[in-house]
Amino acid sequence: MALRVTIWNENRHEQTAPEVRSIYPNGIHGAIAEGLLSNGEYTITTATFDQPEHGLTKEVLDQTDVLIWWGHILNSKVSDEVVERAYRRVLDGMGFIALHSAAGCKLFKKLMGTTCRFKWREADDKERLWIVNPGHPIAAGLGEYFELEQEEMYGEHFDIPAPDELVFVSWFTGGEVMRSGCAYYRGWGRVFYFRPGHETHPTYWNADIRKAIANAVDWAGKRKQ
Repeated sequence: MALRVTIWNENRHEQTAPEVRSIYPNGIHGAIAEGLLSNGEYTITTATFDQPEHGLTKEVLDQTDVLIWWGHILNSKVSDEVVERAYRRVLDGMGFIALHSAAGCKLFKKLMGTTCRFKWREADDKERLWIVNPGHPIAAGLGEYFELEQEEMYGEHFDIPAPDELVFVSWFTGGEVMRSGCAYYRGWGRVFYFRPGHETHPTYWNADIRKAIANAVDWAGKRKQ
């Protein structure tokens, strides 16, 4: 049976910034959904901040095997009740994938138990993502590394617990590095943080990014054994 994936996106930049809307006319969530479907068979639901209960009702989460989250300027505005509901589902076995600035979302910070703060620099920088754990399922089908010609820099120190499994490390032309593909086990659930995805860059159209996200969904969709 196809994994049931809910893609959550705050969907604010697309409404307010023409530059972002031109890159993601169907929203960042739309591009992520298209990328998943180009890599496999999934049942996909999308949800956004402005929907009732942010689109993450009990019924939606109960029918979700993997929750993907893209958040930025509204990270602190998400309802605590919804966060708690999603948190409990992760502990019960739902997979969770936090993308880019979702490192600062309430749900990821609750799962990590730390501030999740990091160094950052907004620039059209080149990012090289090194695969440091080539045998991990999330690295399947990827080479030794892949590159993004334009991305925002996130760097160490990244205030997270040591990953249970580290899959990717990013390097930027300013010399900064970051643990950018971090896998965790929480309760019965699997959690993955994946760094790339600044809204003004076409990151989610990149074939390697799409492959990595699909691999992460397949990995996170399995309950911890």
